[in-house]
Amino acid sequence: MNSINTDVCILGAGPGGAAAALFLAKEGIPCVIVDKAIFPRDKVCGDALSGKVVEILNRYDRKLVERLSNDSIQLNCWGVTFVAPNLEELSIPFRNKPKDPEKAREIAPGFISKRVDFDNFMVEELKKHGSIQLIQGVDIDKFERKEGGFSLQDKDGNHHIQAKLVIDASGAHSQFAKKIGGLEVEKEHHCAGLRWYYEGVEGMKEGNYIELHFLKDFLPGYFWIFPLANGQCNVGVGMRSDYVSKKRINLKQELQDIIQKYPQLRERFKNAKPVDDIRGYGLPLGSKQRKISGDNYMLVGDAASLIDPFTGEGIGNAILSGYTAAQQAKTAIEGKDFSSAGLKDYDLAIYRRLGGELKLSYRMQRLVKYPWLFNFVVRKANRNKTLRETIMVMFEDIDLRDRLRKPSFYFKLLFSGKN
Repeated sequence: MNSINTDVCILGAGPGGAAAALFLAKEGIPCVIVDKAIFPRDKVCGDALSGKVVEILNRYDRKLVERLSNDSIQLNCWGVTFVAPNLEELSIPFRNKPKDPEKAREIAPGFISKRVDFDNFMVEELKKHGSIQLIQGVDIDKFERKEGGFSLQDKDGNHHIQAKLVIDASGAHSQFAKKIGGLEVEKEHHCAGLRWYYEGVEGMKEGNYIELHFLKDFLPGYFWIFPLANGQCNVGVGMRSDYVSKKRINLKQELQDIIQKYPQLRERFKNAKPVDDIRGYGLPLGSKQRKISGDNYMLVGDAASLIDPFTGEGIGNAILSGYTAAQQAKTAIEGKDFSSAGLKDYDLAIYRRLGGELKLSYRMQRLVKYPWLFNFVVRKANRNKTLRETIMVMFEDIDLRDRLRKPSFYFKLLFSGKN
């Protein structure tokens, strides 16, 4: 048996876990990070890397972001297009793309990269640090509380880890979050999604805008098209799980039907071909605030149910929470306090940063149930800078919390004119 004693053990080497490990290494704190997969491995996802990813990775090392920006695995993304039920489009830039050729080479506000590539990019960065012990191909499924921490063991009994602090970043189906954190799947706060890789999709927008289509016959779900670096596209659908169950919706059939049903999509896909099978996944949404830490543990990313309920944004929130967990781990180690009370500042920091944004996204998610109202918002946003900024906050690092608390903000939002 391989026995390890460590202050910090991270479960999961996806974006959230990798970020936690990298920021611990930056602080000179050793850690063990364990993943059941061997990288590179695929991960079903929308593949979009938001401004939060850029922001947090810049805090770690700007050169890492520069390398990612110049890597062929990714595509620079400059904005998002929403398509309302009445088919009116609303395109919002994350940041205006410079017209000067020299400035145009600056790092984009977001990227799109297949998870098989991006996650491996992050894992390769982990391997550069001697203070990070990376263990791949080991599925930790036994969690036992011991005095001073947790005893962790894999299903075969070949690996045993004793840790004072566990950072759980093992994803949407985390057994640790369920058994130790007490988090359960709640269908009204959960989304079912399907992904299908295509090649040859036409009509992609300049600036590699990601597209979210809220189609009348598929509400309250949405259809997406995200361009990829290799000329392919990530095509998919997402819908809240309670609606899928209640209406007995066959998402796989709906995904195929949507492409043929709407003339504007049928034209764009007329020469396109799928390059893999349709694959599904679950998204635990951040539409409800939860307790995401306790004695000797913190939950990160999808394991903490931090996915944006409107946009499906998950990677940025995972990396942000991984960074925050590393900062809290440093405080816990220095103060020798791994108690629930000692770690509660992690919850406070996460919801202070993401709480307002997630609440706004939840409101937008519920708005989708009313096509006429969603049409109104898109039409209004096309004429109203304030509303465009409000929607942009869900994708870019723009902090509108103070403005969102002021009644005057909502007055301007509803009654202002074009400006």
